[in-house]
Amino acid sequence: MKVLFIAGGTPHYYNLVLNKLNQFPNVEVIVVIPKGTGSTVGAGVHQTQEGVEFKLYHLPEYKTYYGKMFFQNIEQVIDNEQPNIIISNWPYTLAWIFFPLLYLKIRRKNIKLISKEIPFQVPYYHNAVEFYTQGGGISENNQAKHKQSGFFTKLKYRFTTEVRKMMVNRVDAHINYFDEAIDIHGSYGVPKEKVFITANSPDTDLLFKVKDSIANLEKILPENPYRIIHVGRLVKWKRVDMLIDVTQKLTQKYPNIELVVVGTGPEEEHLKHQVAQLGIQNNVRFVGGIYDTATLGRYFMNASIYVLAGMGGLSINEAMTFGLPVVCSVADGTERKLVIENKNGHYFEDGNANSLFNILDKMLNDLPKTKQMGLESERIIMEEINIHTVLKKYVETFEYVVNK
Repeated sequence: MKVLFIAGGTPHYYNLVLNKLNQFPNVEVIVVIPKGTGSTVGAGVHQTQEGVEFKLYHLPEYKTYYGKMFFQNIEQVIDNEQPNIIISNWPYTLAWIFFPLLYLKIRRKNIKLISKEIPFQVPYYHNAVEFYTQGGGISENNQAKHKQSGFFTKLKYRFTTEVRKMMVNRVDAHINYFDEAIDIHGSYGVPKEKVFITANSPDTDLLFKVKDSIANLEKILPENPYRIIHVGRLVKWKRVDMLIDVTQKLTQKYPNIELVVVGTGPEEEHLKHQVAQLGIQNNVRFVGGIYDTATLGRYFMNASIYVLAGMGGLSINEAMTFGLPVVCSVADGTERKLVIENKNGHYFEDGNANSLFNILDKMLNDLPKTKQMGLESERIIMEEINIHTVLKKYVETFEYVVNK
């Protein structure tokens, strides 16, 4: 079957997943991405087309009459490829509502539609208007929407909610990463059998292969059991600033503690200035964005704890593959299937620096248990959530919609 993905770009990690999916018997992956720089991909996301094994179309992206982005010439691609399935995410899924002729054409061709999103900031239908008017949801700059009230504002959000309700019921199935998506979509009237929970995963086969290949290499950093690591874009909602503050506080008890910051982004200079202001230049190491799996793996294997202080996703899987326990709070929902409290990591109270401090203090004070938690992380990836279990759910979703 041909599966056409409508996507905002080619993040390096997802290319590997799509390559793997493309290797499945009877599955052919085709991807439409923006020509040039896409407008829906977050700041600092590393994109590449190196090593891509699926067919790519580069189409001009434009702002539609309803204010969201879509692609020119998409109908021509559909006509050329004749896909069995089209997978898209927000805001591209809105085209199935606001371009009714395109939608009808797709349906006449018996093409099935799948929505793929992480609805961690999607409100339940019954309180959606209140959620939006009270400033619900944050951007990657950690900015909550402005609280608004008034008749026309509420009318706008009621319209937005009803459009989402139409959209989620117009597609044939949903692929989501965490269990609550069943209830969230259900509040909009979507039957639970149409919602498939895949979890999320990078190419864990590749990660384990790399891990074996670097196991006997010289360590990339001097030995330090009090080393913690962050991996991710340096944007505000990652809350690396809070992690730096907590690191400074931990130096009072663990003077050799080191925070390794892997990533780049618009907040980098601000974070470096923060470190200088706190006088902990010897305790925080910025190594930039690392997209080579072997090099990143060497940093993971030279740390004791992976910390995600704010929003995130696949870096949790990567850290667990390399045997690290995970400390996080509320990420994007993927963490709920990966991090088991007091088994392979801990959860701290969202946005609470004292809570994060207390957990890291406890883990650094009992390194043997912390190491054991890291081994449990690796076991979870090997046996429970990995590229094979995730792609199996993808294919299960494809078969469901094609056979409807």
